[in-house]
Amino acid sequence: MSKIYKLPLVMEPQPKGGYVVTCPLLPELITEGDSVEEAVYNANDALAAIIEAYEDLSKPLPPVLQR
Repeated sequence: MSKIYKLPLVMEPQPKGGYVVTCPLLPELITEGDSVEEAVYNANDALAAIIEAYEDLSKPLPPVLQR
């Protein structure tokens, strides 16, 4: 069963279209998308990759991801 995380996302529209997505509580989370929907989807994918990287490195998750 996967966990659900609620994190604030900052979506910055880009001059040539699309959005850059960051998370103020998780600096490792940086991604982009051509639409809001794609940007959110990519943010979820990036979060899963970050969690996997922490697990692979046997590092504790950042406090914002601990429950």
